[in-house]
Amino acid sequence: MARYEKRRFYKRKEKMIEKKILALILILWSAQGFAQSQAEKEKIKELEMMRQMERTRKVTMKMDSAVQLTDEGKYQEADAKFRAVLKSIRSVPSDLTYHFGKNSYFLGKYRQSVDWLNKYIQLKGTQGRYSADAIAWLAKAENELLKEHEKENKHAAEVLSGDYYIDCGPTGKVVCPTCRGSAVVVKKNYFGDVYKDCPVCNKLGYLTCDEYNKLLKGKLVTEPN
Repeated sequence: MARYEKRRFYKRKEKMIEKKILALILILWSAQGFAQSQAEKEKIKELEMMRQMERTRKVTMKMDSAVQLTDEGKYQEADAKFRAVLKSIRSVPSDLTYHFGKNSYFLGKYRQSVDWLNKYIQLKGTQGRYSADAIAWLAKAENELLKEHEKENKHAAEVLSGDYYIDCGPTGKVVCPTCRGSAVVVKKNYFGDVYKDCPVCNKLGYLTCDEYNKLLKGKLVTEPN
């Protein structure tokens, strides 16, 4: 009986040892899996950082190329480069706001120039690398924009004859302003003067009052030469 109990004791002990070994194996396996998972995460993070650095490098190269084009006076080409950079990024670098605003001034896009130069000043204040230049270019752009507004207001206040129907008098006819009544127009080429039928008055030398008013408004359909 004692021998039987002893055997049972040793069997229970062996099972306990086996369970402990199995638990240890599971712990080691889990730890190894966790370590591999962490290593994979670190590797993915490193790859993402490398991709981001490469994207930043390409954006910087494009921006530097656009700035160089501005310095060379190739403003349209620079504008295209700046726009390509803006389309390829999520966050706009502060330096880009300055350079794009400056280039816009040379293109006569004064409202756009004011907008972007203001952004740079808002971001950097008076302590930025280009702050002094940005303030100077902004003043120029605002001045030109003001001139444009004045021209627009002046044009809006103008009263033009084309806005009204002109009374041609009792005859209802007007001498054709293109051929001055001759019914022909003279054009010069390498061989001398070339005489052609007037395309405006249909070789009549005059226009009816309706035709004349359409001509003033740019709505008269003429015959092609």
